[in-house]
Parts: sequence; structure tokens; C-alpha cells
Amino acid sequence: MPPIADTRAEPAADRIASTAEALYSLSGMWCSGCALAIEHHLGRLPGVHRVGVDYAGATLLVAGEPAAIAEAALATAVARLGYRLHPPESAPDAEARLDAESRRLAGRLAVAALFGMWTMLASLLIYAGALPDSRLERVMALVSGAFALPVVLHAGVPFYVAAWRTLRARRPGMDALVSLGVTAALAVSVWLLWRGSAEVYFDTAVMLILLLLAGRWVETLARYRSLRALEGLVPATAKATVLREAGTLRVPREEVATGERVRVAAGEHVPLDGELLDAGARLDLSPLTGESRPCRMTRGDRVAAGSRNRGASFTLAVTARAGECRLDRLYRDMQRQQAAKGQRRALAERFAAWLSPLALGLSLATLALLMAFGVAAEEAVVRALSVLVVACPCAVGLAVPLATLAGSARGLERGVAFRDPAALELAGGVRSVAFDKTGTLSLGELAVTALRPAPGMTEAELLRLAARLEWGSEHPAGRAIRRRALARGVLPDEAPWRVEERAGRGRIAWPAPPPAGEEDVPLRIGSPAWLEGLGVAPPADMVDDPACTRVDLARGRRWLGSLWLADAPDPAAAPLLASLHDAGLAVALISGDRPPLVRRLGAELGLAASACFAGRDPEQKRALVAALPRPSLYVGDGVNDAPALAAASLGVAPLGASTAARDAAGILLLRPGPGGVREAIDIARAARRVMGQNLVLSASYNVLALTLAVWMAIPPQLAVLAMALSSLSVVGNAARLAYGGPGTPTECRPQATRRCVRGRSAEAGI
Repeated sequence: MPPIADTRAEPAADRIASTAEALYSLSGMWCSGCALAIEHHLGRLPGVHRVGVDYAGATLLVAGEPAAIAEAALATAVARLGYRLHPPESAPDAEARLDAESRRLAGRLAVAALFGMWTMLASLLIYAGALPDSRLERVMALVSGAFALPVVLHAGVPFYVAAWRTLRARRPGMDALVSLGVTAALAVSVWLLWRGSAEVYFDTAVMLILLLLAGRWVETLARYRSLRALEGLVPATAKATVLREAGTLRVPREEVATGERVRVAAGEHVPLDGELLDAGARLDLSPLTGESRPCRMTRGDRVAAGSRNRGASFTLAVTARAGECRLDRLYRDMQRQQAAKGQRRALAERFAAWLSPLALGLSLATLALLMAFGVAAEEAVVRALSVLVVACPCAVGLAVPLATLAGSARGLERGVAFRDPAALELAGGVRSVAFDKTGTLSLGELAVTALRPAPGMTEAELLRLAARLEWGSEHPAGRAIRRRALARGVLPDEAPWRVEERAGRGRIAWPAPPPAGEEDVPLRIGSPAWLEGLGVAPPADMVDDPACTRVDLARGRRWLGSLWLADAPDPAAAPLLASLHDAGLAVALISGDRPPLVRRLGAELGLAASACFAGRDPEQKRALVAALPRPSLYVGDGVNDAPALAAASLGVAPLGASTAARDAAGILLLRPGPGGVREAIDIARAARRVMGQNLVLSASYNVLALTLAVWMAIPPQLAVLAMALSSLSVVGNAARLAYGGPGTPTECRPQATRRCVRGRSAEAGI
């Protein structure tokens, strides 16, 4: 096999161009050591550039050359170690896998507890001197060993298998130490019996297996709870009613192709993402957002899989196949997040990687030194055994992954989806937050308040044309125009032939292909400044309302009319900004809207004028966000916000954001309103604290325990108990986060509605 240097010797540009990414599921892993062994083994394969394996989610994220990361190529390499690789599993499959693991684990735990109890009772009688003579003590020692056999030969098998697999991968970890500790305890006990001593250590081997199995069971419960949170990201229906030439068919959602028409009956869940073809629909979005009020959709609106039809049946045109819908992508993002690694997790794994060989070396060195200084062989062997047992890096391997999993699960429960570990770590350390206006701090539910058609056009014609040009638009103004058209009963008959977006400006559309030989004159809808720059001149007597947003229509350079739309601030926005200020963060409002509207909203929300930036195009937004104190967070929902989301240290896309904004963001809000921003920050801060606490707990334990075991005699039973308690402390600390313990998110306080955040933005230099 070529060395790693050969794989990485390509020019950087060639590597980037040829790099692909793939996500798989793994079966057969027993602990985090298995995950590190697979990473180490696959990372040495030619053509593989980056590998991430998550034991908690049983996922593999690999990047490299397409041929090198194909399923067939990786499956063979993984199978050599004794594991199985397969396509990403669904939430029900993951639940079934965890159920099976839990049952097998419970069975082994029951065997260990049942037989181990008698082993430890027999050992206790020997240690307490409760037996009348030494001959009976030796008999009881044999009884202790007999009851230990089922524990060692059955309950402990997964540890031995995992140890063998990690050794084959040249990455021995915790399981190798556990197996070595069990073997050493048995060997020392047999040697002592052979020498005529009854002070055996069968109970040490039993305790080691029993306590580690108990910790593994608690860990499985934590993983199962996190999986239940992920299940909310899976569409609720398995079949769809498809309208085809052969008739109406009920087929699995996996068999429906893009562009097919699907009928959704009253009360049914929407099976796939699609575009509404009927005039209107009434949808319950609570399965997706937690919003209890049904939402009214109009023709051309995007409908997400998982929502429930609360009105009459409707038809939609499928825009994404099964596995490619919004919820499917979000579920895959969460799986990727578990397989990817943040800085703290990488640090913990590096520490665990050298801890195992260090422990083995210290154990052998302790044995050699004690024998050299004349310590009795029995005492030297027992102290070396204590060093070996006490150093098992279980807690280190669990420290960060469990905290990340708990933080992600808690975020999902509160309507916040962290798309990768870096987002979770960054959000906890942000110093500045900037917001777009429409759809984030404002309700985003614009309403058409006035229309002015050009001479020769009626308001109905203007509204019908505007609704047609905004067909399928995800912008709040486009949705408001379609809602007004629906209310007036002037919906367009069909979508434009061709549409082009101009981010932050408007749209260009061609209703139908131009006849042969005629000039192709497009229609435009968007901001007055953009159209004026293209030579469109509105009437000289045009008067704007500073409290409204104006949208103009034009055919070529001919002005066709104007519409005025108004918005209102979100009731949760002012308390949110006040709470962010109280948390010590710099806050800014950056919008492409007109200065009067932005200043008015800023004043209503308590923002200083110096913190409000209006009339900014996407490039200017990006430059302003890049100048924020970092780490920075930007909240935006439109296509024009994508550059700013990418420029920020971390982007946040609110519910209803455009596809471009969601793709550029590291955090997705799954519930209405901007309050999820503070939820995300508080959860991330709590997760960072738990990660740090777990790392300190596990590292301190290992350093202290190893030092004590080397310099003084510690009974192996006490070493086993201390090792188990360290793992349980890490699991318990992560469970506090999952169940709402540390860092419960601060609610935005209503009384802070008019709290001023002046000064912070100026001090921060934004």
C-alpha cells in the first residue's frame, strides 16, 4: 500500500477538483475504539483524503476520489476488520438496530450480574476472613473462579472481538486494555491458586466486564434518546397517490419521479416536496415547525414533505424525489454532523489514542521497577494490573461525542438544527449577531396595501401579471402578491415559460416563447431603483409611502404598474435583541430595503441608527458581515442573503428561508420566529461547557489515577470501580445537557421590548 504522502502529493487544485464525499452506515461497532480503528484503516487507503466515523450514530463520512470512496471499495476494506458497510440507514432502521443492540447488551449484562454476584460474594468471604481455615478459602476461591467463567466467556466476548479488530487495524484502544486487564486478572488468579494462595482476583475481571457493560447500556439509552429526536426529521407517510395516464395509483414514495403529479387527500401528510398546482391549500406545518395554526398556501408555493393537509384535497407537482426532500436532506445533514469532527472531539481522540499504549507501557514499567527493587512478585503483579485497569480511556472516548449528540438532540427538540459539529462549537462563542430584515426580525408576512396600474391596465390585470411573474418565488413579497391575487380571484393560469432571478433586485420572466421573427421582450418585477437603472421611468407624480415597500413591473422599458407592500416587526424580535445585548453580543441590522423602512424597524426594536444598514446589495451585505467581530453570526432567509451567510463565521436560516439560504447556513431554525437564534446560542454554550467539563473530568481522572496506581498500591477492584465511575460521570454530565440541565436557554423577556441596545454596535466597530 502506498504511504499517505503519495496520496497527498497531488497539487491542491487537482485534489479539490477530484474530491467527492459519501455517507454510509456501519454495523458491528462496539465502542468508540472501533470507530477510531476504522478511521485509521480507511485513512491509509490510496485516494481517501478525509475520514470521519461516529460510533454513536454508526455513520461513516468519507471524502476522496470517487472511485476510492465507492461503496464496493470501502465495503471490502471495512469487511477485512470484521465490520459491515451499507447505504445510510433510515431512522426506523437505526431504531431497530439500537433495539437489537440494547437487547443483546441487556442479555449479557444479566449474565454478568447473575454470575458476577456470586463471584464477588465468594471473594468477599475470603477478603473478610470469614472462613475457618485456608483449605476452605482455596475451595471458595475455586468457586469464585467457576462463577466468573460465564461472565468472562460470554458477557465479555464483545470486548475481545473489538480488541482483535482494533489490533488488526493497528489502532488498539480501550477494548484491548479491557481484554488485557481481564486476561491478566485471570492469569494472576490462576498463578496465585497454583502457588497455594486464596487471594484471587476473579472478581476484578468480573467487575471490569460488569461495570463496563452497565456503562455501555446507559450510553445506549442516551443514543436512543437522541435518535428519537432525529426521527422528527423523517416524512410521516410511506406511500403517495400518483396521477398517471394509467389512472390513480398508490405507490411507495421511493417510486415517484420528479415532475409527477401527486394527490394529497384531506388529513394526509404530504409525501414529497412539491409545487402546489391548485388555487390554494390549507396546511398544518406543526409536524415540521411546531406552529399550531394552519398555513394558507397559493398556487406555485413550495410544499414540504411532512406537513399535513387540513383542507380539501389538492394536487402538487413533485420537485424532489424520496431521499432528496428538505427533511431527507436535513436528516442526512444531521447524520453528517455526527460523523464529522469538531476541534474538541479531535483533541479528545488524539488524547485517547496515545493513552492506551502509555498505560500498557506504564504497567510493564511498574512491574519491572517493582521487581527490580525487591518487591514481592505477587504485589508487583497486582500493582501492574491496577495500572492497566485504571487507565482504560472509556471516559475520554465518550467525553465529546456524547456532549455533541446531546446538544444536537436538545436543539432539535427546541426547533434548532446544527448542521455540523463546528456550528455547535462556533455558536457557543459568537461575539456579534447581524440580521436581515424581512422574514427574520419582521414577520415576513407582507401584505399588498395598494396598487397603481399603468394607463390602459386594470388593477386585476396588474395583479394577475404580477402573480404570474412571482410564480414559485420564495421571497416574502412574491408570496404576498400571490396571496392577494388568490383573495381577489385573479390567479394566473400557468407558470411563466422562463424565469431568471436577480438576487436582491427582482425577477426577469418570459410568459411564453416569442413567436418566430419577433423581438424577445422580457417582463421585469422588482425594486424601483433596479428598474430605473434599466431605463424604466415611472410616472412623475409617483408618491411613495415611507412605511411601505414598492414593487414595480415593466415590459422592456415600459412601466406597467406598481404595488405597495407593508410588513410588521415580529413580536419576539425586540426581546430577542435585548437578550442578545444583555449577553454581551454586538447586534446589527443589515437589509437591502429602503433606509426609512430599516430605520423605522430598528427604532421599534430598540436598535441605534448606527447599527442599522439599509439599501445594501448582496456584495455590500457580505462585506459588512465580514467586518463583524468574530466569531460572527448572520441570520438571513433570502437568495440575496446567501453571500452574507457564507461570509459570517456561522449562518442561520430561519423557517421558510430560500433554498440558497438554507444551503449556506450552518444552523437551521425549524420553528417560526427569530427566538431560535437565542436558543441556538444558549444550547451551543451549554454544549461547549459540557464538552470542556467532560474533557477535564476524563483527562484529570486518567492522569491522577495513573499517577496513584504507579506510586502506591491500589486494589484492582478499586481501580475498576474508579474507572467505571469516570465513564458514568461523563455520560451523566452529557445527560444533564440532553435533559435540560445546564444552560437552559434564556427566554426572551416581554418586558424588555423597548430595551435599547445603543452603544454596543458602535463600540464593536460595525
